[in-house]
Amino acid sequence: MSLNEANLKKKYHTFLLLEKSLSSNTIEAYETDLNKYCEFLKEHSLTIEGVKLSDLRSFLKELTDLGIAVRSQARIVSSIKSFYHYLIYDESIEEDPTELLEMPKIGVHLPEVLSVEEINDIVSCIDLSKKEGQRNRAIIETLYGSGLRVSELVNAKLSNLFLSDEYMRIEGKGKKERLVPLSKEGIKQIKLWLMDRSQLEIKKGAEDYLFLNRRGTPLTRVMIFTIVKNLASDAGIVKRISPHTFRHSFATHLLEGGANLRDIQQLLGHESILTTEIYTHINVKYLQETIMKYHPRNRPTE
Repeated sequence: MSLNEANLKKKYHTFLLLEKSLSSNTIEAYETDLNKYCEFLKEHSLTIEGVKLSDLRSFLKELTDLGIAVRSQARIVSSIKSFYHYLIYDESIEEDPTELLEMPKIGVHLPEVLSVEEINDIVSCIDLSKKEGQRNRAIIETLYGSGLRVSELVNAKLSNLFLSDEYMRIEGKGKKERLVPLSKEGIKQIKLWLMDRSQLEIKKGAEDYLFLNRRGTPLTRVMIFTIVKNLASDAGIVKRISPHTFRHSFATHLLEGGANLRDIQQLLGHESILTTEIYTHINVKYLQETIMKYHPRNRPTE
C-alpha cells in the first residue's frame, strides 16, 4: 500500500520541531524543498517509497535544467536525505533510496565581509535625530560587536541582558542558549536606546523584547534586512550585504586580529568547528592580498 504523503509530512514536521528542536525558519526551508520533490514525484507518477536512485538523479537534472543554483540544489538534496532518514527511523520504509545519491559539488563560498572602515561609514550614516536612529545604531553595534544571527537579534530579551557584566544570554539554533559578550561600544549604544525605548507605548506581549519598532512591537527579520540595506546604500557600499554580513565581519576581524578559531566557534555558537573554518579561507584571502600589495617581489620593476 502506498504511503500517505500528507500524514508523513505532518509526522515529519512534528519530528523536526520536537525531536530535532529546529527553528521555524529551518523547518519551513526543509518543507519547501520537500514540496518541490513531491511535485516532481507526482508529475512522473512516482511514489515516496518506490523512488529509485535513477529517479533522484533525474530530479537533480531537472533542477539544473530549471537554472537552480548548485548551492540551492545541495540544500534540496540535504532536505530530501533528511526526510528519508526520518522514514527509516520511523520504520515507514526499509531501504533509503538517497543513500548513494551524491551531493552536488560546490566550491568554497566566501561570504562578503565589510572592512572596519566600511562599518564606520555605515555607522556614520545613521541619523540620530530620527526616532529610530539610536535604535538602529544599537542594532548595528550589537550585530557587529557580538556576531549575532538576525534571528537571535530580533528575539533578544531584556531579561537576558546583563549590561553591568558585559554580556547577554541568547537562544541560538536548535533553541540552544549561549552567553555572548557585549562590546563597550555596544553597551553604550544599547543604554542610549533603552532611554528612547522607555518613551514608547509598548504593546502587550512585547515588554521583554530588546528591539522594538515605533508601534511598540518586536522588529521582524525583514525589517532588520531593510535597515541594513538602506544604511549600506547611504554609505555608498556596493557589496551585497545583509545582517549576516556583520556576523561574518565580526568573525573575520577577530581571526585577523589573532583570535583562536575555537574561541570564535564558541562565540558564534557553531556546533562544528568545520562551519567556523570558512573564516580561515577568508583570512588566507586577506593574507594573499596583503602579500600582493606589500611584498617587494610583487612590486613592479622599473
